[in-house]
Amino acid sequence: MPRRVVSVTLDNLADLPHRCRRCVFWELDPVGHARAQEVGDPALEKEAWISSTLLDWGSCGKIVYVDGAPAGYVLYAPPMYVPRSVAFPTSPVSADAVLLMTANILSEFSGGGLGRMLVQSVAKDLTRRGVKAIEAFGDLRSEGLSCVLPADYLLAVGFKTVRPHLHYPRLRLELKTAVSWREDVEVALERLLGSVSPERALRLA
Repeated sequence: MPRRVVSVTLDNLADLPHRCRRCVFWELDPVGHARAQEVGDPALEKEAWISSTLLDWGSCGKIVYVDGAPAGYVLYAPPMYVPRSVAFPTSPVSADAVLLMTANILSEFSGGGLGRMLVQSVAKDLTRRGVKAIEAFGDLRSEGLSCVLPADYLLAVGFKTVRPHLHYPRLRLELKTAVSWREDVEVALERLLGSVSPERALRLA
């Protein structure tokens, strides 16, 4: 099956899953998020965030396609573009890092290594742009926020905890080179897929 990864743009934003297309959990602070859910237009807020971040900073997401059909995505940006990041108990994200916000693979496409493709694509992009590290808030709870990456997944692919927390530790991955990082991820993901349930692997298997 032909597979390709492309950057998120306003032209392909509609290819995000419907729930994710209207989700602005990361893009707004808690108050703004609640307001958008009650009386606003979350989809319009999402589009505005993507547009602004693309103009100010550049590529902030990837979509993976299988046989021309959108199968999953990942979003990332510097912490100054992610209002929700300051609401976590383990904030702030380090000034030299980009925040890996969220990622998802549609269930019908799980098990094909698409999540690995997305994460590797992010690492390559950020390494080329001179970024030193990726950070993420991990979820240690069995039934946590769907927008937050499982901590066990992050640890398995090389992230290290920089600020512990009972539920939402902050983790960091140093970007050495795209090649060495990719090799580390290949090994870690093979181990992860053999030991972590699909649900806790964020459907990134």
